[in-house]
Amino acid sequence: MHVRPVPQTSTPAPADAISGSAWVTSLAVPEGPSRTRVDRVQFAPGARTRWHRHPLGQVLVITDGTGYVQRRGGPAQLVRPGDTVRVAAGEWHWHGATDTSAMTHLAIEEIPGDGGETEIGDPVAGGEPAPVPAEPVTRTLVLEQRLPAPRLVDLVEVRRITIAPGYGAGLHVHNGPVFGSIETGSAVYQIEGEPETLLRPGDVFHEPEATRIARFDAREDGVTFLAQFPVGPGETPRLDLIEEEGR
Repeated sequence: MHVRPVPQTSTPAPADAISGSAWVTSLAVPEGPSRTRVDRVQFAPGARTRWHRHPLGQVLVITDGTGYVQRRGGPAQLVRPGDTVRVAAGEWHWHGATDTSAMTHLAIEEIPGDGGETEIGDPVAGGEPAPVPAEPVTRTLVLEQRLPAPRLVDLVEVRRITIAPGYGAGLHVHNGPVFGSIETGSAVYQIEGEPETLLRPGDVFHEPEATRIARFDAREDGVTFLAQFPVGPGETPRLDLIEEEGR
């Protein structure tokens, strides 16, 4: 038995296999007699695979967000966390996020011993059957954050903030809690003393009040996000930069 920590890095999905932005984290690769591969795939809103098929089929386990799956000749189906999709061997299909929600799934497949590979087909065209939600309104809880103490709030500011590629906010604190949602790009987020987190489109975050935020650094693609600042009577949302020791 071997326990492998969840990798902290992922790679962009191949551009010839995906329309839009998606990232792949390899969780298990074939070893010894086992031919099983397990990947975690994170789709940005609107991203989807091209039509494709696997020699021995595939199993998808939806872990986060909302998306669609469709086999050729059948209707597109809405999938949510906990849903499992079994794709038959050689079955043409596609899967991806909805236009408004990111989606993450585990992809589990058996790799043929003869080296056969996944066959990639055409992009999903606009003329394909339109995915129709099973329900007219869907609601997904993306963040539930309890504050350390009751707080009187009489104003909430919502700002759209863009940070240029490679630029960081610097060590800072806020005078109130901040709740955010990544729209485009990506950023490395870290509360001082805690592990770093890579934020991508659809991810949400919470910066606690009066807590030192060590990193909110845009990566090479920059980052744009919505930030909500709830404050009390007479307060104005404020970010205070902290001069690091030794500088």
